[in-house]
Amino acid sequence: MAPLTAAPGLLEHAISYALASADQATPQLLSLPTPCERWDLRTLLLHVSDSLSVLTDAMRTDHIALGPLHEPTADADPVACLRRQARDLLGACATSTDERLVAIADRELTTTMVTAAGAIEIAVHGWDISAACGVRRPVPPTLASALLPLAPLLIPRATRSGLFADPVPVPEPACPGDRLVAFLGRQPQPVGST
Repeated sequence: MAPLTAAPGLLEHAISYALASADQATPQLLSLPTPCERWDLRTLLLHVSDSLSVLTDAMRTDHIALGPLHEPTADADPVACLRRQARDLLGACATSTDERLVAIADRELTTTMVTAAGAIEIAVHGWDISAACGVRRPVPPTLASALLPLAPLLIPRATRSGLFADPVPVPEPACPGDRLVAFLGRQPQPVGST
């Protein structure tokens, strides 16, 4: 299992992957559907931006507010929003070096656990972005291999309802990236598909 002490590096790797996927998101593609049911690419990009904002807030205030933190204007560039929030989060992580508890409603998680959960969400949504853009960009093997053992701990079956679809089967041998997205209810793209 990947040590949770590697979580900040995993988050940076996940953000890098998601930003590279977002590089494919041209204005002409923003209305395309995504693997996230009922979301178009624009909505997905803004959701990822909001997730990064929530993680930034957690690193700075030791608290996660429920609900979206910001409402972008209708004409906001979703890729620019994503890049700005990524910079803010990486800056917050760089200045937050000690292990603390983060309050989420009536529960608490360590900053390491919050960072690991964020890495999983950002990596899988990076895959969603690339799939919506019609580009096969599997989650990088080293990132996916590190996140796979953490995913069942942070996303147990009992709490995934309404957040993630049930895991889908993948043929063997499946790459780590395909196994990760399948665990979170996505159907991996066959090799050679766009």
